[in-house]
Amino acid sequence: MTTVAAYAAPAPKAPLERTTIERRPVGDHDVLIDIKFAGICHSDIHQARDGWSEGIFPMVPGHEIAGVVTEVGPEVTKFSVGDRVGVGCMVDSCRECDNCKAGLEPYCTGGGPVLTYNDKDKEGEPTYGGYSEQIVVGEDFVVRIPDGLGLDVAAPLLCAGITTYSPLRHWGVGPGKKVAVVGLGGLGHVGVKLAHAMGAEVTVLSQSLRKKDDGLRLGADHYYATSDPETFEKLAGTFDVILNTVSAPLDFAAYMSLLRLDGAMVNVGLPEEPVQVTLQSIFGNRRNLTTSNIGGIPETQEMLDFCAEHGVGAEIELIGAGEINDAYERVTASDVRYRFVIDAATI
Repeated sequence: MTTVAAYAAPAPKAPLERTTIERRPVGDHDVLIDIKFAGICHSDIHQARDGWSEGIFPMVPGHEIAGVVTEVGPEVTKFSVGDRVGVGCMVDSCRECDNCKAGLEPYCTGGGPVLTYNDKDKEGEPTYGGYSEQIVVGEDFVVRIPDGLGLDVAAPLLCAGITTYSPLRHWGVGPGKKVAVVGLGGLGHVGVKLAHAMGAEVTVLSQSLRKKDDGLRLGADHYYATSDPETFEKLAGTFDVILNTVSAPLDFAAYMSLLRLDGAMVNVGLPEEPVQVTLQSIFGNRRNLTTSNIGGIPETQEMLDFCAEHGVGAEIELIGAGEINDAYERVTASDVRYRFVIDAATI
């Protein structure tokens, strides 16, 4: 076992504090990664504050991890010392079910994936995430970060990137498609960049026009305020895909009215509160109301390669580890443009 420094929440809703954790020895198929950068995802805050369900504490959050390989197990074939790599929201799965064999590990039916933190591995030990100096992960759940991407702007792609890329690809976004992105935050800003790079006509739907200039700069063709009732009248029946990135209940009937025939509203934000949907709002135009998880490992690699090819990286604010608690408060206040990333050298 190796002892490394980390930042952990000792209890639900408690401020994160510097501590030490133990990482397992490097096994035959494991990769040891020196973490360089770790993104702060809103789901880190949900979990550290028991917003979704009861967590495992002490909790070391962080599933947007970018770093460099410093040691590999004797049976590792995919990576070498010095490689630039990333780790996202999961570090293992059953590997035997149909979904896992198809490269859809987030949908593992053999007990579900082992999450990067706030979970237990196959030995029953708690998993600890990326707010730490190092991590040991099986090579099958590590992805390569192309040279064309800076590690700092690549880190958020390991969650925000694949969370938005996967549904855009699944629903056939490309030239000739009209896509709306609800919310211009940590997820939404990456979704706008990706949809634009895929060749779609992109519209941002936000509560106000406060971030309009940013939205247009990031690749949006149009920007509307949802606080204006005329928005829903003007855009009725417009979109092939609506990507909802906000973690709050919405008036789904209003948003579903914006879809054209066979359009899909895909929800990737997960509110802490239950939401209600009126079926009558879905019936018209054979609309789809659906969700999407992160993508599997093959699709995550595909996403990173796509981002490198098209110059897509997260818009980040780099912080020291001592600023994590302040960053949590700013995220909940929507006061970040658009992703906090921790410089792991400060842990």
